[in-house]
Amino acid sequence: MRKKITLIGAGQIGGTLAHLIALKDLADVVLFDVASGIAKGKALDIAQSSPVNKFNIKLSGTDNYEDTKNSDVIIITAGVPRKPGMTRDDLLGINLKIIKQVAEGIKNTSPNAFVICITNPLDVIVMALQKYSGFPKNKVVGMAGILDSSRFIYFLSQELNIPVQKIDSFVLGGHGDSMVAMLGSTKVDGKKITDLVKDGKIKKERLNEIVERTKKGGAEIVKHLEKGSAFYAPAASGVEMAESYLKDLKKQLPCAAFLNGEYDTKDLYAGVPVIIGSNGVEKIVELNLSSEEKENFKKSINSVQELFNAAKKIDPSL
Repeated sequence: MRKKITLIGAGQIGGTLAHLIALKDLADVVLFDVASGIAKGKALDIAQSSPVNKFNIKLSGTDNYEDTKNSDVIIITAGVPRKPGMTRDDLLGINLKIIKQVAEGIKNTSPNAFVICITNPLDVIVMALQKYSGFPKNKVVGMAGILDSSRFIYFLSQELNIPVQKIDSFVLGGHGDSMVAMLGSTKVDGKKITDLVKDGKIKKERLNEIVERTKKGGAEIVKHLEKGSAFYAPAASGVEMAESYLKDLKKQLPCAAFLNGEYDTKDLYAGVPVIIGSNGVEKIVELNLSSEEKENFKKSINSVQELFNAAKKIDPSL
C-alpha cells in the first residue's frame, strides 16, 4: 500500500513540496487548498512531468477534506506569508484563524497522521495546532530548525570556502530573531569552529555576523522577492522530516517539538534535536549546552512564551 501525504496549502511551498515528494517517489500526494483551481493545476502540472522524471505516484488537487482522509503525513503551509515590514507577530492573528480551520478539517479525516507545520510564526502556530486538533504531541512537529541550520551551514560554507557536506551544525530555540546557533557543536571538516576562531581562520566578529544573517535569513529573502517568502529551502526541510517518519530512518533533526521538562522547559514547543521515526518524535535529544548557549536558549524560550501569551489573548480557548 503506497503512503499518502497531504499538503495543506498549494502556494509556493506546497507546490515545491509536491514536486520534491514526486521526484523522490515518496508517496501519493494530495494538494489541498481553498483555491481548488491552484491545487488541481499544480498537481496536474507535476503529474505531467512523471514520464520525464520517471516517478510513479498519484497527484491530485482538492478543496475537500474528505479527499485527504487517511493521510500518513500532513504538511501544513496554509497561511499568509510575511510581507516586507511585517513581523512574525503581525502574522499571528491571521494565521491562528486559518490553523484552527485546518485542525478541524484534519482531525476527523486523518486522526493517525504525522503532522508537520511550516506556517509562521512557527513555534506558536504548531502549539496552537496541537491544541486545536488534539493530536498526540509526538505526532505534531514544526519545521524550522532544519531550515535555520541549513542557512547557517550554507553561509559558513560560503565564508570558509568549504563544501556544505563538511560542516556539521544546528540551530535551536524559537524560529525567529531569538534562534540559537550552536557554536559549541559546530564542526568544520572535523574541527571545532571555536578552534578555527582561535587559529585566526575566521574572526569572532565575522562569525557573529553570520549568526545574525541566519536569524534574519527569512526576512532577507522576503526583501528580495518583495511579493512572497522563501519556499525552496523550507520545502526541502519539510520533506526530510516526512521521509524520516515514513521510512523509519530515525534521523536526528532539529525540529519544533513539545518539551515536557527537557531543556528546563515545560509545556511549550521549541526547536530542539529530536529523533524522528515511525512513531513520530521518538526521542528528544538533550545536549550539554555551554552557559552562554543556555542563556540564549532561555531568552529564545521566553520570546516563544511571550508570543504564545499573545496568542492566548487573541483566542482564550488556547
